[in-house]
Formats: sequence, structure tokens, C-alpha cells
Amino acid sequence: MLRLALAFLLCLPLVAKACPDWPAEQALRQIDALRAQLKQWDDAYHRDGQSPVADELYDQARERLLQWQACFPRVPAAPEAPLASSAGEVRHPFAHTGLDKLPNASAVRTWLARRSDLWVQPKVDGVAVTLIYGNGRFTQAISRGDGTRGQDWTANAQRIAAIPKELPDTNSELVLQGELYWRLPQHVQARNGGMGARGKVAGLMARKELDDEGAQIGLFVWELPDGPLEMPERLERLRQLGLGDSAALTEAVTGLPDIEAWRERWYRQALPFASDGIVIRQGRRPPGKAWSTQTPGWAVAWKYPHQQALAEVRRVEFKVGRSGRVTPVLHLAPVELDGRTIRRVGAGSLKRWRSLDIRPGDQVAVALAGLTIPRLDGVVWRSPTRPEMAAPTDDQFNALSCWRPDEGCEEQFLARLDWLGGKHGLGLSGVGPGTWRRLHEAGLLTGLLDWMPLTPEQLSQVPGLGERSAATLHQQFQLAHQRSFTAWLRALGAPSPNAHPAGEDWSALAARGALQWQEQPGIGKVRAMQLEAFFKAPEVVQLRERLHDLGITGF
Repeated sequence: MLRLALAFLLCLPLVAKACPDWPAEQALRQIDALRAQLKQWDDAYHRDGQSPVADELYDQARERLLQWQACFPRVPAAPEAPLASSAGEVRHPFAHTGLDKLPNASAVRTWLARRSDLWVQPKVDGVAVTLIYGNGRFTQAISRGDGTRGQDWTANAQRIAAIPKELPDTNSELVLQGELYWRLPQHVQARNGGMGARGKVAGLMARKELDDEGAQIGLFVWELPDGPLEMPERLERLRQLGLGDSAALTEAVTGLPDIEAWRERWYRQALPFASDGIVIRQGRRPPGKAWSTQTPGWAVAWKYPHQQALAEVRRVEFKVGRSGRVTPVLHLAPVELDGRTIRRVGAGSLKRWRSLDIRPGDQVAVALAGLTIPRLDGVVWRSPTRPEMAAPTDDQFNALSCWRPDEGCEEQFLARLDWLGGKHGLGLSGVGPGTWRRLHEAGLLTGLLDWMPLTPEQLSQVPGLGERSAATLHQQFQLAHQRSFTAWLRALGAPSPNAHPAGEDWSALAARGALQWQEQPGIGKVRAMQLEAFFKAPEVVQLRERLHDLGITGF
């Protein structure tokens, strides 16, 4: 059922969300930019049959606009008409109503109060249509449009096999309202998402002539506007008309537990189409002639959990890893996704960040990879203000840079220490990133090995370390002296630290050139060059001398 005029449950979340700290001029620019973006999406979808943004992101963007307008009531608010570009020349015999969208179980419980005779259906993720029959024969199809008037889709509808060309037992005009959907056999919404199904149908119906793709379009009938007022009689009438598939997906429920069970079932079990939620209906509703395009009191939608969240970028941080890899990290205004609060997401590589050109204030789409790890799916729209960003250059960091915490090198230096003490290196228990940062901020680390001679007394002077913690930390540092030569090679970040015959020490390894390294099993040309560069790097040579003086085996 098309993007509706959002009559707009959205009022509930607006209160809880913090308002942006913008001066009036910036608020006007931001609101105007978002309003223009929404209009562009509306035009693309309703006029051109294109869906440039996922429906759930569109809905969240509309909610964001309402929130900003509530935060800045003095900013002029232009009338919102999301369906303006969808209107056509053909008048519907019965209006297409909108649907309020309830955000959570609490809102559903409130809606259910003092209501009975309840039914649920899947909210099919397709495009709404009116189908008109005269004396049992299909005569016209009309797009939803603005709910009052739509486009004439009759020519293309004739090529859709799922639309019956004749109906039994109809001696007068009959009107159906329903959804044209893209067939997705055994589709599981929780696993597969929407798959762009709605956009496919919208694009096909916008063509001047529909080809063989019409066979892939199905029909779900959700209303008989001039049919019986009671749900059981309407369902029976659908079966008599040969539309039992639609009737079979309408279930009677007694309250919220039943509704939640059907919502969960349809979200996680196979259906023949994409669905983005459920529709909750009262069995008895007014006759179709009394309907308007406004949202009715006798039906609401409860959508499935978002698979993508719309998030505002607050800050962009460039994290440098041990090997010199730069990972841009987006710090976000907190958003909820599948019960998790997402506050940051990686942007992949520096190259990807540059191609996306993400700045503070931009709105991005965030999903969960493997249901746990936040994933950046792309930029939804850009802030009209584009602050300058001081980003690292491509060649600023590498595997042999930042062995000391010089200016601009703190992140990579601390990442080297974290690796050195971690499970891949020396395996120092209880020594993590926070430990190294405390020592660095206390001025005790000017080089990668400056922690080794520290005494318990020196450690106890570090803010955040008491006498007992200092003694425990000193004990772990002493264990480093007992680690094997191979463990130390791993800790220093040597490429392929296990690729040397047993018994060889540092001098033997450092004497090899790239060609000799390639003679070792599993060592190719690139890795051989990396090994030669590592053992000859001046900073690494100094570290080796320090470890030799400390009596570490192999150095």
C-alpha cells in the first residue's frame, strides 16, 4: 500500500528525540533541503515509477522532517503533499484510505482499547490499485494516485494474469481494492528484506506497455468497498469470486498476543511476496461511499522492525591500525535497530569514505551485518552545509610508520602496543587498550618498549592505577621476558612470523634478501619484499638492539 500521507503516528517519537542545536538560519537550510529531497523522491516514485530510497528510510526521513519542524516552529512550514505528483485524470469510484502506522506494541495496545472484532492481514509490499468490473468483466484499473484520482493502468493490467478478466456471479459493477506485488515464492521477510519488490512493480506499471514481466506480478485483494460491511461476509464473497488466496491471509484475532504472534509468524515464515508489516482491522467498517483519503479509525498498520536505520553523522574519526590501515569511523546520533543502540559505524576504507564524501550532518543508512555488526549502506541525503575535513593522505601511514608516538602517530603507535600485548602477540593478561593509553598519557611511553623496565612504584603513580593494580601489571610485564622468539616476532608485527626454520635467530633472518625469503614455503614475491623491508627498517633495528640488551631470546 503506497506511501501514505503519514497521519502520522510519528508524533509519539518526536517528543523523545533531542532537537538539533542549530541557529534559525541553519535550521531553515536543513529543513528546506530535506523537504526538497522528499519531494524529489515523491516525484521519482509516483510519476516515474522509480524507488530511489527504501520505503523504511523514506518513512524515517518524513519523521525526521516532522521532528525538525516541531523543534523549530518559527521556520515557515510549506504544506506537505507527498502524493501530489501521483494524481492522475481518472477518479476512483471509492477513495483509497491512508493508514496510520503504529510504532510499537504499546501504541498498538492503546489503539486496541475499546475495540473488538479484530482481524489481521500481511501488509503486502506492492502498489495499490483499483480494479473495476462491469457485469463480471474486467473493464478498468486505476493506480492509487492521491487516493481520489489515479492513472489509467488498464492496458498494462490486461497483461497481468493474476488479475481475473472475468468474475463469477457479478451482474453489476464490482470494485476491488488491492495490491499488485512482485512474486517472491517462499520469501522470508526477516531474512531477505524487501528486495526492491515494490519498486519493480511500480516501474513496470509506469511503462507505456508491459511485456512478459506481467506474469511475475501477483494480486492481493484487501477490500471490497461496496461489499458486505462485516469481515466474515466479505471474506466469503472473495472466495465466491475466486479470490480465496487473499481471503486465506486474513485472520481473526482476540487481542495483542494474537496480533503479535501473527506479526512474528508472517515476518519469519515464508510468504509469496514481500511484506513490510501487518494491517490490523476491525471487522465491521463503514460503507465505501463514506470513505475519504484520510486515515480511518477502523484500520492501522504495524510495520516490521526496520532493517535499515536513518542516522545523522555527528563526527568522522579516522582510526589508524597497527599496519597503517586507515578506517574512517562515523559517530552517529544514537539510533535503534533490532533492539540495539547504534552510535558508530565504520565507513570501510579511506577510498570508500572519499567516494561517499560523508561529512558531519549527513544522513546515512545503517544496517546490521550478521544481525550484530553495524554496516554502512550508503548516504541517504547530504547536509546543505559541508564542513571541511582534515583526512589522512593515502601514503601517510604504512606497515613501517609510527613506532613512536610522534605528532599524528598516537593512534597507530597505541594500536601497535595493543597488538603487542594482545593474544596475537605476547598474551599479557589484563593489558588492553586502556592500559596503554593510560601509560602514554602519563608520559611513560616514548617508544614501543619503554614499558618493559617500569617499576611497580612508577606504575602506581599512573592515574587510574592503584598499588595492587600496578603490582599485577608489573608482573605481566615481567612475563614478557619469558616469551619465545616467535611470539616476539608476532608481537612486533613481522610479516609471516612463523616462516623461519627452527633455531634461526634475528641475525639469520635479517641477513636474508627478498629472493632468499621466496625460497621459504608459502612466501611469495610481495611477502618476501615485506619481510626484507621489515628486518631492515631503522626503527625495527633499534627495537631489536633494545631487546638484545634486555636479554630476550633470539635477539
